[in-house]
Amino acid sequence: MVQEIKQLKGWVLPAEEIAQRVGDARGLAEMLDAEPDESLASELGAEADRLDEAVDGFQLRTMLRGPDDARDALLTIHPGAGGTESQDWAEMLMRMYVRWAERRGYQVSILDLLPGEEAGIKSATIEIKGEYAYGYLKAEKGVHRLVRISPYDSQARRHTSFASVFVYPDIDDTIEVDLREEDIKMDVFRASGAGGQHVNKTSSAVRLTHIPTGTVVSCQQERSQTKNRQTAMKMLRAGIYQKKLEEQEAARAVVEATKTDNSWGNQIRSYVFQPYTMVNDHRTEMKIADVQRIMDGDLDEFIQAYLKRFGGHAA
Repeated sequence: MVQEIKQLKGWVLPAEEIAQRVGDARGLAEMLDAEPDESLASELGAEADRLDEAVDGFQLRTMLRGPDDARDALLTIHPGAGGTESQDWAEMLMRMYVRWAERRGYQVSILDLLPGEEAGIKSATIEIKGEYAYGYLKAEKGVHRLVRISPYDSQARRHTSFASVFVYPDIDDTIEVDLREEDIKMDVFRASGAGGQHVNKTSSAVRLTHIPTGTVVSCQQERSQTKNRQTAMKMLRAGIYQKKLEEQEAARAVVEATKTDNSWGNQIRSYVFQPYTMVNDHRTEMKIADVQRIMDGDLDEFIQAYLKRFGGHAA
C-alpha cells in the first residue's frame, strides 16, 4: 500500500508542478504584453524551453505503465560466438549500462561476473536500483551487434561481434513465485577475482539451478556464502517470474504475431566503429553518429524513441 501511494504521488506531484509553472509563465506573458521587458522576455523563453523538456519527460513516464515498470532491474549480458572479441564486446556493453545508470543517479551492484580468459567477460549480472529502472531498461533487451577493426587481430581486420542483453524486473516478496527447496540445486565455488588479496580463499560463491525450468543463476558479490545464496535466490525468483511473463507474452504473440524473435541475426541495435561511426537502432530506425557518446552511457535518446514507438506495449 505504501509503495502504491508513493507511485501515485510520483504521478500527481509532477503534473501539479508543471501546471503551476505553466500558469506562472502565462502570467509572465501577460505582464510582457502590458509592459515589454527584454530581460523578462529572455527569462520567459528559457522557462518555455524548460517546460518543453519537463512535459516531454512526463509524457515519457506515461508510457511506463506496465505492472513492473517502476521496479529495479536485473540486467544480464552474455557474449555470442567469437571468443575474446565477443567477450570484450560484452564487457564494453556492461560498462555502457553502468555509466547510463550512474548518469541517472541509480545504484549499481555487480552481482555476478565471470571474466574471459584473455579479456572481456563470459557473463555478467548487474543489479540497477532506481525509480523506473526496469521500465527504461526493458528497451535494451535483445542482441547487440558490434562492427570494428579488432584490437585482437594482428592483421587489423574488421570483425562483427554479438552480445545478448536480458533485463528482468527485480521483484519483491509481494509477488508469488513457487520455489520449492527440493527443486533447487546449489553448487558452491571460489569467487573469481583480480588476484592477490581479492582472491577468495573459501568457496563462498553460489550457483543455483532451478531443475524444473533449467534456470541457472550465480552470485559472488559477498564474501559470505549465506549472503550470496540470499541474493542468488532473489535473482532466481526474478528469472522465473520473467520466464512466466515471457511464456504469457509468447502465447499472446501466437495470436497477435507481434513479438520479434530474440535470436542471433535479429539484433536490435548495431554499433559501427569502422569504416565509419554510427549506432543504428533497427526497431526505431534512430541513428546517432557519435558512437563514443553512446558507449559512455548516453542511451536516453534510444530508450525514449523505443518507448514512444511501442509505449505500453513494450515487452
